[in-house]
Amino acid sequence: MLKEKVLETIKKYDLIKNGEKIVVGVSGGPDSICLINILNKIKQEEIQFDLVVCHINHLIREEAGEDEKFVQKYCEEKQIPFFAKHIEVEKIAKEKKIGTEEAGREERYKFFKEILEKTKAQKIATAHTKNDNSETVLMNIIRGSGTTGLKGIMPIRDEIYIKPLIECTREEIERYCEKEKLNPRYDKTNNENIYTRNKIRNILIPLIKKEFNPNIIETLDRLSDLAKKENEYLEEMTIKMYQENLIKEEKEEIILKLKGFNEQNEIIKGKIILYTIKKLLGANSGISKVHIDDIIKLCKNNIGNKHLTPNKSIKILVNKGKMYFFVTQNS
Repeated sequence: MLKEKVLETIKKYDLIKNGEKIVVGVSGGPDSICLINILNKIKQEEIQFDLVVCHINHLIREEAGEDEKFVQKYCEEKQIPFFAKHIEVEKIAKEKKIGTEEAGREERYKFFKEILEKTKAQKIATAHTKNDNSETVLMNIIRGSGTTGLKGIMPIRDEIYIKPLIECTREEIERYCEKEKLNPRYDKTNNENIYTRNKIRNILIPLIKKEFNPNIIETLDRLSDLAKKENEYLEEMTIKMYQENLIKEEKEEIILKLKGFNEQNEIIKGKIILYTIKKLLGANSGISKVHIDDIIKLCKNNIGNKHLTPNKSIKILVNKGKMYFFVTQNS
């Protein structure tokens, strides 16, 4: 039944097309071993595609070497190309002055992308589940990320990163592993409540289930789905308004009509600003609500030759009824 559910998710979001090659991140845990097992069955029976497996050894746990051997053996049995990399994550985290979890994620995705290019693959599949999505939504609520954070984990991101298990619960996955006798590896650090996600998974969600809502995973998933649909609509409106008010679009400069911008709803104004900055820089990280509010205020006052620099890479100028977005030389 779980295979059919995953296949339905793949078809619903058009995650995998015939003839594609998919890089799959496999740690050896229940989620990832379930993912590779199901994808291998689907590729033989339903959709024609190839698989490649990536495994990262973070060199943190004593059992990490056994995890790697387990995944390698599985791939050999199923005749799936296997790539592994050893990374001193704790050392990298210390050098970059970031958390171990963040450093691990950065290195994993860097390796996945490297193998994607090396094998001429089209997609990278990760084993995120419905539970992971709910945890992400809760984490974003706690951080105060706004309505965008309520979307949680997207089934497909940047047309490359796919999540075929996103509509499956952890309980369903564990039952599947048991039924298929996959004997997955278990990471003991998942029980250590030193990371925010682990605290949400092991403390907060069980408390909510017991004291408030036993169906909190499904509830948060529905909230996430609603937020995704609302954000899709807002994105469509943002692109429409952007195009209607566009005067000039070049690699390092975008000019918009100030009057048309000022006529928009505050939410759309904020999204137009972020959309324009992302067009120029490829991302809008570092642009906070305070910056957006300041830009909206600048445009509303419409005082000539006034500008803002929300970060080192972008400058926004208002002059003669136009909004100018410039990429600065520091970018």
